[in-house]
Amino acid sequence: MARIAIIGGGNMGEALLAGLLRAGRPVKDLVLSEKSAERAAFLSQTYRVQITSLADAVANAAFVILAVKPADVESIIVEIADAAGKADSDAVEQVLVSVVAGITSGFYESHLPAGSPVIRVMPNAPALVGAGITALAKGRFATAEQLSEAAELFECVGGVLTVPEAQIDAVTAVSGSGPAYFFLFLEALVDAGVANGLSRPVATELAVQTMAGSVAMLIDRAEAPSAGAAGRPDTTAAELRAMVTSPGGTTAAGLRELERCGVRAAVAAAVDAAKTRSEQLGITSE
Repeated sequence: MARIAIIGGGNMGEALLAGLLRAGRPVKDLVLSEKSAERAAFLSQTYRVQITSLADAVANAAFVILAVKPADVESIIVEIADAAGKADSDAVEQVLVSVVAGITSGFYESHLPAGSPVIRVMPNAPALVGAGITALAKGRFATAEQLSEAAELFECVGGVLTVPEAQIDAVTAVSGSGPAYFFLFLEALVDAGVANGLSRPVATELAVQTMAGSVAMLIDRAEAPSAGAAGRPDTTAAELRAMVTSPGGTTAAGLRELERCGVRAAVAAAVDAAKTRSEQLGITSE
């Protein structure tokens, strides 16, 4: 199997490491570089993975997965480019996979050896429990085969899809930031339950299981085989919302208040703001 180097041992780096091991990748084919000695020791002890310097991690790795903060990229890419330049010319072509918000493939391509393949990815927090969704976008020099191989790596932590790179900032705003929007709504639902007389443990259990069950219901309907136009199951969030909303009932009353308070406009504004911030964080090749 190809050697995989993970640069950065934060939550996402650990999620990928754990997912790759669960998927059957031999630990000998994985190497990790982490600048925090305490974090490196934890990952080494927990996963028995080799922890080494960035230069040694990059050397002879088929895939270099960069999972660091945007502010650290400019200094790290210089080290990666230097290590890549010293790599054995007969070795397999190295692919840089960026798990960093905002940094364009053009930036990496302008710093790495000419023609280096780059793939940008945006996973999300549920990858930590193997239930994430990752969007991939290839740079100018990455091949369809390399994109497919990168997708395989991220399938170990959830679903995978591909998008044009121009859409990655929007992906960040929807799925990258989306778990926080979800948790905020859940927090508000629990607080409202408490305000209406429920104990916090009861309100929390009701709200969490309601959210989990609703998502499971949506997935189940979406995956159900079509029974034709007349018997087609409801598959969209709008259709399922209508299904559980009786005319003049309690749900209709609650939804009317959410609409009156502008919940749709608030969600749209949140996604717009997150997309704009992702663009602001970006470093381009210009």
